[in-house]
Amino acid sequence: MRRAAVAVAAGAMAVSLAACGSAKEAGEKPKESGAAAGDAIKVGLLLPENQTARYEKFDKPLIEKKVAELTGGKGQVVYANAKQDATTQNSQVDTMITNKVNVLIVDAVDSKAIAGSVKKAKEAGIPVVAYDRLAEGPIDAYTSFDNEEVGKVQGKALLEALGDKAKDGQIVMMNGSVTDPNAKLFKSGAHSVLDGKVNIGKEYDTVEWKPENANTNMAAALSALGKDKVIGVYSANDGMAGGIITALKAAGVSPLPPVTGQDAELAGVQRIVAGEQFMSVYKPYAPEAEAAAKMAVALAKGEKLDAVATSKVDSPTTKGVASVLIPVVSLTKNNIKDTVIKDGVYTADEICTDKYAAACATLGLK
Repeated sequence: MRRAAVAVAAGAMAVSLAACGSAKEAGEKPKESGAAAGDAIKVGLLLPENQTARYEKFDKPLIEKKVAELTGGKGQVVYANAKQDATTQNSQVDTMITNKVNVLIVDAVDSKAIAGSVKKAKEAGIPVVAYDRLAEGPIDAYTSFDNEEVGKVQGKALLEALGDKAKDGQIVMMNGSVTDPNAKLFKSGAHSVLDGKVNIGKEYDTVEWKPENANTNMAAALSALGKDKVIGVYSANDGMAGGIITALKAAGVSPLPPVTGQDAELAGVQRIVAGEQFMSVYKPYAPEAEAAAKMAVALAKGEKLDAVATSKVDSPTTKGVASVLIPVVSLTKNNIKDTVIKDGVYTADEICTDKYAAACATLGLK
């Protein structure tokens, strides 16, 4: 009764304070954390959106599998997806704190907007692993890919596709969302390769990474530049590449210019097989997910990260964050068999549906 009275009088923030005070006064045992939690830990997993296939298909099940493996099946993963809404994700962090998870893995919708929630988690004694995107705030660990290298790989592939015609027309750059810190790194890496070697006719930062926004931007670029003047498109990911290629086809552009991508989504791989998309960036999700799970479990048990994290990075708010950075691969029609099929991401049957059977046969995929 005392807790309820205090909560009504002091508001939402005081609820947690009153709860802590009441627990101490009543002699209750605080929630287990660190080494005291043993293997029976709760790992909060917050992913940013479900527009990109990778999160539900790869990241979530891979993290769940590794947490189970590392805890003898006793660890629990509590999952929530923000569906591209930063406010929703902040509320999800609050819920995870209320549910007394032992550690959080957070792939931020907005790296800046999440900072306050990361601070709240830390104040509640919950360590935070930033996953895939470098969240601001007092994070304890971070795993992702070398994101500037991703942009460089994309840029190099586009130059390779253009060959000695790189300056015969103009390219369009379709970057990712400004709320995603990775998008800035992809963009920087791509510019470091492309600047001075191509003519950039139009460049866009694509709201929320949405394919439909990329489609609208591409249609505008073709109208402004002329469909015969666009010789290549830098697309930061596969979803947007799909929207871009739809716009190119709608405008009657033929043959299609080389278009880049990222994430090795099934639809992207199929477009590569069909010759509609030149490349994607294959990011092996298993080692990234496993690194996040290893760091999360170690932090939940109060262990050091020295055996897992091999490097350190600086965020805008936190210096020397223990990190694991995973290398990436340029995926083209020439190495589909040796990458996504060999690693078990997709089977040849999944890629080579009836629509793509003939193209697959030409590439020796079936």
